[in-house]
Amino acid sequence: MTNTNIPKDYQQSMGATIIIFLILGLIVTAILISPLLTKQRRNQIKRRAFPPFWQEIIANNLPIYHRLTTDERRRLQGHIQVFLVEKQFIGCQGLQVTAEMKLTIAAFACLLLLNEREEYFPKLRSILIYPSTYVVNETVATGDYFLAEKRVAKLGESWSRDQLILSWAQVQEDTQHWNDGHNVVLHEFAHQLDQEDGKAEGVPILPQKSDYAIWAQVMTAEYQRLCHDVENGFHAVIDSYGATHPAEFFAVATETFFEKPLELLQQHPALYELLQRYYQVNPRQWVE
Repeated sequence: MTNTNIPKDYQQSMGATIIIFLILGLIVTAILISPLLTKQRRNQIKRRAFPPFWQEIIANNLPIYHRLTTDERRRLQGHIQVFLVEKQFIGCQGLQVTAEMKLTIAAFACLLLLNEREEYFPKLRSILIYPSTYVVNETVATGDYFLAEKRVAKLGESWSRDQLILSWAQVQEDTQHWNDGHNVVLHEFAHQLDQEDGKAEGVPILPQKSDYAIWAQVMTAEYQRLCHDVENGFHAVIDSYGATHPAEFFAVATETFFEKPLELLQQHPALYELLQRYYQVNPRQWVE
């Protein structure tokens, strides 16, 4: 015979436990389903027709656009559409953000995403655009125990959370001088890749654990080589700014990889191969 006289306190406790398990189940389900829904939503965005005037703007401002393969252009267009939906553009100092600004910045940034990692700079929410060079206050060490604040002119910055800052005048300059090895958008968005794990140390998130040992070996050797060249006044294809910190070296090397691929391959073949494997593109084909 079953006893149906269950204490009220016990019933309430069981009910609360069931509710907790239901809530936990819903949370786990949401965590598991959310990436699938995000991927589905992004795929729908990628399938949208790419407006002809967008393509005209990109063709005018991204010098290598017509040298990309048909598949690369298709993938780039899809990434640009997702990028424009997910990122906010904010004009600073009275600057009115135009479609040309958005598309130009998105096109350069999305060159770094052709490796199909299915990530769109996840920590980045807003892109602040200044008309030209902007000035910020920076605290610097002047001795062992002294700090000083000074005004510093900047062309771009990548923050580890939420924001990236660009000078539109510099972006325009870079569109006109593609082969000079300098591109503020490529530079700052390379920092975003580096900062995905919360640290800016010149090591982005790599596909496999075994990749990190090879990355460290090649990058350390190439960074030390650049530092040596700079200290001794030797000319290098990689800008000397890369010798200031490993994080800057990765960003500058990325600029060189996309803008001066033939020179980088000739002078730094191991570095070129490493970046080619990471970005899953071969810029040498775009200039030959």
